[in-house]
Amino acid sequence: MELERFLPIARGDEPADLVLKNGHVVNVFTAEIVEADVAIAGDRIVGVGSGYEGRRTIDLQGRYVCPGFIDAHVHIESSMVTPPQFARAVVPRGTTAVVADPHEIANVAGLDGFRYMLAASEGLPLTVYLAAPSCVPATHMGTAGASLAADDLATLADLPRVVGLAEFMNVPGLVLGFPDVLAKVKAFAGRVIDGHAPGLSGKWLQAYVGVGPGSDHESSTAAEMVEKLRAGMVVLIREATAAKNLHALLPAVTPQNSRRCAFCTDDRHPDGLLDEGHIDHLLRVAVAAGLDPVTAIQMATLNPAEWFRLRDRGAVAPGKVADLVILPDLREFAPEMVFAGGRLVARQGEPLGEWPDPAVDDAALRATVRVDWEGLRLAIAAPDPAADSVAVRVIGVVPDQVVTESLVAEVPVRGGQAVADVERDILKIAVIERHRRTGNVGLGFIRGLGLRRGALAGSVGHDAHNLTVAGCDDRSMMTAARAVGELGGGLVAAAGEEVLASVPLPIGGLMSDQPLEVVRRQMDALLDAAHALGSPLHDPFMTLGFMALEVIPSLKLTDQGLVDVERFGFVPLFVDR
Repeated sequence: MELERFLPIARGDEPADLVLKNGHVVNVFTAEIVEADVAIAGDRIVGVGSGYEGRRTIDLQGRYVCPGFIDAHVHIESSMVTPPQFARAVVPRGTTAVVADPHEIANVAGLDGFRYMLAASEGLPLTVYLAAPSCVPATHMGTAGASLAADDLATLADLPRVVGLAEFMNVPGLVLGFPDVLAKVKAFAGRVIDGHAPGLSGKWLQAYVGVGPGSDHESSTAAEMVEKLRAGMVVLIREATAAKNLHALLPAVTPQNSRRCAFCTDDRHPDGLLDEGHIDHLLRVAVAAGLDPVTAIQMATLNPAEWFRLRDRGAVAPGKVADLVILPDLREFAPEMVFAGGRLVARQGEPLGEWPDPAVDDAALRATVRVDWEGLRLAIAAPDPAADSVAVRVIGVVPDQVVTESLVAEVPVRGGQAVADVERDILKIAVIERHRRTGNVGLGFIRGLGLRRGALAGSVGHDAHNLTVAGCDDRSMMTAARAVGELGGGLVAAAGEEVLASVPLPIGGLMSDQPLEVVRRQMDALLDAAHALGSPLHDPFMTLGFMALEVIPSLKLTDQGLVDVERFGFVPLFVDR
């Protein structure tokens, strides 16, 4: 907005475009609630106070005026829809800006994937800031569809809406000073560098923070959170579909440290977005658990804006972008109106007016499941074919978390092959490389999915996004895996040779080209099928999708084999007794 226009309106010499009268403004700078009018011209707030006149006025009759909510860390791809569809889900809930890490699509399609997300999010009522993906691939122990070196990332640094370097997951590579890893940090010196350090503490934490990463969303205990705060990190408190950390971390939030905390959703599936909500859900849960409402609002607005240097966001104040949420109370956080850039874009939870849907060429992101099906084998030959059983390492699912246990258990040997033990909830799992036709297949066992029959498969497998399949028998697993390939990417539940339900995800094997409501109905049918197969987990596909992420403890499986995350290396499947 031109200063020559701003100043006379701010002085009160000329009328504003819009004045929101008689509001209770949540001042996040002083942590108080002030009775005031809010004057808006163009996309900016020009004044907060009394006596402003406007060409239009809305009498708020005492309702609360909050800054638009900001998600401090999210992977839009995990919503399984494109950025415009994601915006239609979250903006009516009060989220007007997100800091997104598109490393999911970048692991599939590299710079093409990043540029797709940038173009597809242009001009939306939701301001989508992007961080350059720091770990494509996450490590050398998984095969991704692309590789982004420091020079590649440097080409993204000055693009519009790029805020810095995204979550730095390769902790050992950074702390041990691998040259190619350090080069990425050096390329973003002086910029925001987001962290990703589950369970990191002691001297390694000091080294990690000291060379750049200044935030973290992986804390799962209050003690871990406090240690990271003491090291100077901003802690992003996460409540995702798979990883639910809010209740564990809230007791560590105090009046003294709350301004170093923010909220994020990381990964949320369609049912969570539509049924629970987005940042509004975290606010409801936090306040219900006893957090002061104004403190909670700071954590959802000003705090992330300050960390990511979004100097025109995060507060109701002159000069800020007029992203505003109008609330009847500070308990339910159910917006009656949402303004984005001074324009009323949602009312009573529903979008208003024309929303852009950028026409973006996604041809480079299609047909990304490339597997040699004829050569694919899922059998696991036992060391002693005549034995009745064999000891193996088993990935142990931890409910509502993305960390796993590293277990050892006996599994049956049948026909010389190590097989699932369904009665003890020990299933077979495979990670099939799907980008380069390498023929790589990682094989192992998993406990905690709970299937009694059949198999689940998906092309969503953080972060390399190979094809992950788990099940009770090889036939069901092959049926599910092949169905994912035939869809060009997606999620599938199968039993025997029958596909029970599926969700097509043709864009990079991660996103649908359908509206969110359609994807939600498909997901409902898919989850019903998974539950009918026996899984007790709310969303076993989200859980399955994290079993290949070799940077989150303890035991994971990539297309190259079993990874002991603490040792940062491969370990054999079979264990000597």
